[in-house]
Amino acid sequence: MVNITHKQNTLRKAVAQAIVQVSGEATMQAIHNRQVPKGDVFEFSRAAGLLAIKKTSDVIPDCHPLPVEYAAFTYQTSGLQITITAEVHTIYKTGVEVEAMHGAMIAALTMYDMLKPIDSRVEIGSVTLQQKKGGKSDHPLQPPHNITCAVVVCSDRASKGEYEDVSGKLLVSLLEQRNLPVAEYAVVPDDIAAIQQIAQSLQTQGYDLVLFTGGTGVSPRDVTPEAITPLLTQPVPGIAEAARSYGMQRTPMAMLSRSVAGFMHNTLLVTLPGSPNAVRESVDALFPALLHVFTIRHQS
Repeated sequence: MVNITHKQNTLRKAVAQAIVQVSGEATMQAIHNRQVPKGDVFEFSRAAGLLAIKKTSDVIPDCHPLPVEYAAFTYQTSGLQITITAEVHTIYKTGVEVEAMHGAMIAALTMYDMLKPIDSRVEIGSVTLQQKKGGKSDHPLQPPHNITCAVVVCSDRASKGEYEDVSGKLLVSLLEQRNLPVAEYAVVPDDIAAIQQIAQSLQTQGYDLVLFTGGTGVSPRDVTPEAITPLLTQPVPGIAEAARSYGMQRTPMAMLSRSVAGFMHNTLLVTLPGSPNAVRESVDALFPALLHVFTIRHQS
């Protein structure tokens, strides 16, 4: 199956429809009057559809098992046609469109099976996805202008050349993959004055987004939060909280991150942990939702 471990749980919805066509008014009357020999067509097909929704991953090989948190069926008749509508909700990493379509299809097939003894010409028409919501594709966030980005690595050893920076270069690559080119990349020591100096310089130059990596842990030399916090004119604590929450679903060590984030006037400063895995996870957690802050500020 496709790897979805990097995705976040979001509310996802899907609506699917299936069409059943009967051949005569007598069949439709039998349905409405609950006179079909095999039983109540609407209730039996509803029960079968609900079971199909829950069992989708059992019969579709590449479908992920997921928690179905709401499912409903409605029916509409017009002439000799019955429209079955299946709606499914979940809060999970992947959508429920296949579940909704599977449910509608099995409901239609159950209806066919129940009606064929009294109508040899009953047909199942199209099964279509009518609507899907949720996930990143439902919220394509485009900032109001081209975001200017900078990446700053906070590390004593990297600044001295004792080892080659990995996390900062990874961060640059991850941003560029998201169409956020990085115009400035710098390495500074774990020193409050040095970190503040470059933050102030980048803000003066008009950068929209500055991402710091490293120095957010609990060792004596981890001082990035102490350097950045006094510079924030508008803290945005939810940014760091989102990254920590996402990280803790993957390792309990994420609780030790002391990352902070917020605006320094019109520049958004975000501090991230220093390990490559934590950088990758933080970017997955924050983007593209993080870009919405620029839309909000532009509108105001």
